[in-house]
Amino acid sequence: MRSNSLLLGTKTPVTKLYGVGEKRAESLARAGIYTALDLVYHFPRGYEFRGNVKNIKEVTDGEVCSLVLTVASPPHTAMIRRSMTVTKVLGCDGTGRCTITFFNQPYMRDALKTGVEARFYGKVERRLGTVTMTSPAVEILRGNIPLRALVPVYPLVEGITQKLMAASVRAALDAIFDPSSPDALGESLPYEIRKKYGLCDIKYALYSIHCPADAEAIERAKKRLAFEEMYRFALMLSMAGKSEKSCSGKKFLPPDRKRFLSVLPFELTGAQKRTIDEIEADMTGGMQMNRLVSGDVGSGKTVCAAYAAYIALQNHTQAALMAPTEILARQHYLDLAPLFEKLGYSCRLLIGATPAAEKKKITAELASGKTDFIIGTHALIEDTVIFENPGIVITDEQHRFGAAQRERLAKKSADCHILTMSATPIPRTLALVLFGGLDISAVDELPPGRQKIGTFAVDESYRARLNGFIRKTVKEGGQVYIVCPAVEEQEMLVGESGEKISVSDLVTIDGERDGIKLKTAVDYAKHLSEAEFPDLRVAFIHGKMKSAQKEKTMADFADGKIDILVSTTVIEVGVNVPNASLMIVENAEFFGLSQLHQLRGRVGRGQRKSYCILVSDSKSEKSKARLAVMCSTQDGYKIAEKDLELRGPGDFIAQAGGRIRQSGGVDMKFGSLGDSKLLYDAFDAAKNTLSADPSLSLAENAETKKQLMRVSGAGAL
Repeated sequence: MRSNSLLLGTKTPVTKLYGVGEKRAESLARAGIYTALDLVYHFPRGYEFRGNVKNIKEVTDGEVCSLVLTVASPPHTAMIRRSMTVTKVLGCDGTGRCTITFFNQPYMRDALKTGVEARFYGKVERRLGTVTMTSPAVEILRGNIPLRALVPVYPLVEGITQKLMAASVRAALDAIFDPSSPDALGESLPYEIRKKYGLCDIKYALYSIHCPADAEAIERAKKRLAFEEMYRFALMLSMAGKSEKSCSGKKFLPPDRKRFLSVLPFELTGAQKRTIDEIEADMTGGMQMNRLVSGDVGSGKTVCAAYAAYIALQNHTQAALMAPTEILARQHYLDLAPLFEKLGYSCRLLIGATPAAEKKKITAELASGKTDFIIGTHALIEDTVIFENPGIVITDEQHRFGAAQRERLAKKSADCHILTMSATPIPRTLALVLFGGLDISAVDELPPGRQKIGTFAVDESYRARLNGFIRKTVKEGGQVYIVCPAVEEQEMLVGESGEKISVSDLVTIDGERDGIKLKTAVDYAKHLSEAEFPDLRVAFIHGKMKSAQKEKTMADFADGKIDILVSTTVIEVGVNVPNASLMIVENAEFFGLSQLHQLRGRVGRGQRKSYCILVSDSKSEKSKARLAVMCSTQDGYKIAEKDLELRGPGDFIAQAGGRIRQSGGVDMKFGSLGDSKLLYDAFDAAKNTLSADPSLSLAENAETKKQLMRVSGAGAL
């Protein structure tokens, strides 16, 4: 390490570190590494265990291990062809001899002189009594200095070897923790937080992740670094949310709740009562409401939204509800219009299919204040739609809208309250991340008396019985959904890591290839209508169809004009069809738990006993475990927690329409949103920190604030 401490600290250029010249600095720059701190946060992708030292006598062919050998004769280097050199050295350990070969490493001739003792790590080949190693990792023993059993393996850039990277990182560690530097890395987690959650300090964590004493040290380091990432993320989200919530909003007077409840044909659940309490507190508090109502299928979120609209109307303002499809908007209108008419308020429907003359009349009445409550689709965000005095904007199935669409509706009035609904039962800790800046209400209780949907997982051997069950269901007056994972054979699916996968590759959601024939909606609908059920009314629907065609097909199914509807997951969020009593999910191994739960929620909405059959021939243990969960519970929150445990947060994040904000330094390298316990602890710690010190001005939070400013930009806090 160079001695000038004025150069040391987190901002030390890599060129000031031992062994890093301009050329190597250019290589590191290609990986975004410019300073000592950048190097320290360039973490290993794994570790090699080199502590399994064997002797030559006991090694087996193909074994990966370490041999501690003494060089028995001078290395020999030869050029076998242009730009290709071979260096061979003979090593022994008292039990035998081993020939070691290096390609294009002529410098080994100088490093491995006769009598030098070194540890060689790599694959051993043993044939006919001859033991060899090819291009092993080499560590020369120096005096009594022990070699580490665990050696980090780094993501590399061109021009930088593992050895050079490890040496550079160790130099960077010394630089950032240099006690004489005013820019030394400080502790960002106060002692009380580390004590409460059993976390090591940052110096121990960073040294242990790069130079671990043992596996336990690595795990302690990972836990600390993961917590720190989540804690920092939670602080940034909470502080951003605080800023968002600092906007003033319309301050409403409390409504006549008894009057609203009197027109409902049912009693509210405890979760619904809690949610409308939270909504009322927001809307009467003087600050702009920005609340997410998350709930399971059939939990009764809509009545909570209706109450929010009622508060706005009671205070002589208007309400708007935007749904993602025309048929869903119509359903909301049919459900809510009679309710609000009983309360004395006018309710209108505005969708793309609304005739031009009627649309002109509706927009005029809305602009004049004659319409109190408008329900519609994307038509509501058109420039021609003007409100006289908007009080609240509600979006249903919010993940189906882009952020820009939601914002355009909200900007119809800058100070109106905002309520969003999601039918995805998101675990609370994950919801905090996905919807940072929003308050969250979980409608986590289903209405009493809701019948249980019989759920079974079967394989292809049940096909004949399954077709018989379909025919029996239709004969008794019911209707059937059949869901396929793809539209057609040539379709490209998006894999779990975002990669495009051909349907023909048959990669399951668990990343396994089972060699199972995949059913696609178009072809399977044709097969059913021609070969299996020529006497029944079979139709298909998928996301590539034109909106008008999709709306027509769903409307026909809802009206009982279709017996069997073959679909992709486009029906995951859709209109209620009480007569639909059988859901069959083909190739169920291609679906996540939360998605399967949403699909199952399409049935069980009427008086008929309903069933969900999950068909899969997958041999994957993960797939089997996922389907077993579906068969064992219908609690959407338990299912979501299990999905989070099994698959991580990808499914939820995709559903959230990109709302997650991982900009700057909140890209998590160790933290997993699937670790709900650690995530909860980090958010809890952040909440307590900001409660005691909202601006992070106390001395114990100075380093935390400094690091937040470093990763988010000085103006972000």
